[in-house]
Amino acid sequence: MTMVQTVANLRPSLALRLANSLDWVFLALIFALGLGMLVFPASPAAAQSGGAFTITETGRSYPSLQQAVDAVGDQRGTITIAPGTYRQCAVQRAGVIIYAAQEYGTVTLVGTPCEGKAALVLRGLGAEIRGLTFSGIYVADGNGAGIRLEQGALNITHSRFLDSQQGILSGNDPQSRIFITRSTFSGLGTCENSAGCAHSIYIGNYGELTVVESRFERGSGGHYLKARAANVIIENNSFDDAAGRGTNYMIDLPAGSRGSIAGNWFVQGRDKENYSAFIALGAEDVLHSSDGLTVTGNEARFVPGLTRSSVFLADWTGSRIALSGNNLARGLTDYERR
Repeated sequence: MTMVQTVANLRPSLALRLANSLDWVFLALIFALGLGMLVFPASPAAAQSGGAFTITETGRSYPSLQQAVDAVGDQRGTITIAPGTYRQCAVQRAGVIIYAAQEYGTVTLVGTPCEGKAALVLRGLGAEIRGLTFSGIYVADGNGAGIRLEQGALNITHSRFLDSQQGILSGNDPQSRIFITRSTFSGLGTCENSAGCAHSIYIGNYGELTVVESRFERGSGGHYLKARAANVIIENNSFDDAAGRGTNYMIDLPAGSRGSIAGNWFVQGRDKENYSAFIALGAEDVLHSSDGLTVTGNEARFVPGLTRSSVFLADWTGSRIALSGNNLARGLTDYERR
């Protein structure tokens, strides 16, 4: 039986506590690998002093990103990337790697997918992305992404995903977590291919997904954020659909999720494939309980001049959901059981 609760006092934001613990994921992975002070063996790829991709721990530089990734191997390392636009991609098969722009916003990986998937294909223990831009990634099946995360932990900060079929696409890893902060997703998504829709972010069955202080805009199909994660923290983001084309939900949690959707700003645009709801919960095969999900302190409206009826939260699960303090435009119903 559906129960929609109004709560006056919500627990403190989890986002801050998670942000403070951002490095613990990587520390845990280091100890799991039994690593202390790392000493990299000489790489079979020729290191060049003038290379754009430098492993901070050794000072060795490489002419290609893949060579630097291979040099880190199954250890932990930081690859610092010099400013520039690179038609390169890389596959990480092991270890824990930090990919860091020497100066945030000055490094772009453009137009070159590895394995017909993404600019970065990640299937190591973990990765962190700092200050990179991913742009113009297209592949035949419609799932071209800036990042294809096949397993492992992932942290992303101050990065941009632009004008591609997909920003981030992940597989399933219920034991791992994803943390995204202060990043931009623009001009992403498509429903024009046989593989189905691509989205700005599409996360599989992960243990936890956190997205905070990030911007979603100018979607070109699909959803802005779709995730099958058991727990989600989606806080203090903007979802600006004003210039969207053929878009669907702002947030889609098709398998059910617990956690928090709080402090976000939503505007729904005119050009929609589906404008029936802003947030969808449990619309596909439900894997997780949604009891206790809190949806609080959000602001949702339509693009100026648009008169339309829609639902802020459409729920297929009938879970015990707490809605509180959401500022909704005229024409928006706060909750609907489907």
